[in-house]
Amino acid sequence: MTQKRISRDQVLSDLPPEWPEDALANIQGQLQTRATKVVVLDDDPTGTQTVHDLPVLTQWSLEALIEELRDRSPAFFLLTNSRSVTLEDARAMNFEIGRNLKEASRVTGQKTVVISRSDSTLRGHFPGEVEALSEGLGERFDAWLVIPAFMEGGRYTIDDIHYVSEGNFLVPAGKTEFARDPAFGYKASNLREWVEEKTSGRILSKAVASVSIADIRRGGPERVAALLSDLKKCSVCIVNAASDRDLETFTKGLLLAEASGKRFLYRTAASFVRVRAGMHPKPILTGSDLGLSKAGGALIVVGSYVPRTTSQLNALRKQNRVVWVEVDVKALLDDNRRLEAVKDAVERTNRALHQERDTAVFTTREVTSGKEIETNLSIGKKISEGLVSIVKGVSTRPRYILAKGGITSSVIATHGLGVKRAMVLGQVAPGVPVWQLGPESRHPGLIYIVFPGNVGELQALVEVVKKMGPDL
Repeated sequence: MTQKRISRDQVLSDLPPEWPEDALANIQGQLQTRATKVVVLDDDPTGTQTVHDLPVLTQWSLEALIEELRDRSPAFFLLTNSRSVTLEDARAMNFEIGRNLKEASRVTGQKTVVISRSDSTLRGHFPGEVEALSEGLGERFDAWLVIPAFMEGGRYTIDDIHYVSEGNFLVPAGKTEFARDPAFGYKASNLREWVEEKTSGRILSKAVASVSIADIRRGGPERVAALLSDLKKCSVCIVNAASDRDLETFTKGLLLAEASGKRFLYRTAASFVRVRAGMHPKPILTGSDLGLSKAGGALIVVGSYVPRTTSQLNALRKQNRVVWVEVDVKALLDDNRRLEAVKDAVERTNRALHQERDTAVFTTREVTSGKEIETNLSIGKKISEGLVSIVKGVSTRPRYILAKGGITSSVIATHGLGVKRAMVLGQVAPGVPVWQLGPESRHPGLIYIVFPGNVGELQALVEVVKKMGPDL
């Protein structure tokens, strides 16, 4: 398969026909028999973009994990936001969660499988946090399964090359804007080579196994189970997928391998989470489904700086109904100007919301970065803290809050709104989850839309804001 921009429709049509049997019912049956709970460590809130009616926790104390393991839900999320911290902090966080989860499982007798959910465009602390999680769990897994395919966002893995959909084309991930991320950049689009790159050559590409689309579509679950059962101990395996049916077929085979005693740790995007939890997709939610009030204005907070977010923001800025509150990034980074910038934004936001106007608080669009990963993470942290201070200063309860960007939505929820547990209701657009905040938060029951920075076409933000408008 080429590593150049290619026609999406042509590539997908050239693949073998999908496995003919629907595997989801079988997956659900196996999961009910085993009574194993899926625990998802999410390095930002966007991992909830394929599931529904599941809880999200922003804490992972032993007591909180014991209580959640005793809950009847088939899965739950732990929002770590580890993509916003240094590798050292991410490792410590994952080790602590693994250790607490192991003890909570012992206390409750509840068996678990653990997914490390990360970005479908390959940004994040890999392999560091997966290694630390494994150490905390105290288990030498048969393999790590790397599954970044994310159908809702147009991410496909074909012949071990990971592609990002741009319009009607597929672009190798290493050739996209995401590969140039200041903190988590990379060069390889071939995932076997990507593993070698990310492990600095400790794991060579030739040592990385893979399950191909041909294996899945021609061999079915039995072929998948055989391949997984034959993996070398503590190996890494890439899973190719170009449709939900591919993931479902693969998962049926995966469960067969697990039934024989195999244990895997997963590093995946969001699509696999839904399938591994045995969940059917839920229809896209409307404003009416969410019971939004017709009174009041919405609060939209945009911190993501990726080009796709900027384009969507510019499209929204053409809408006359939204009040715009721009926050100068340079002011947020300047200790002498920070407080005044926050105060000004709070005053303008409160005034607009008091007038029941939809209000968008957004950072200036130029990218401010340094030469080191730690420097870039520090810059991002200061910007996020500024947005949190603004949200904390807002005194009017909005109709709903929409946060654009994974890290932005995480810090707004946890630090700006005091969320400890929320429920994922579903999605308001493909790949755009919506939560209902818990009673402990600043705004109990509030609808909170988590809009990933790298999801959606040009008009996606406009369409969601219109859908959530007072004229439902």
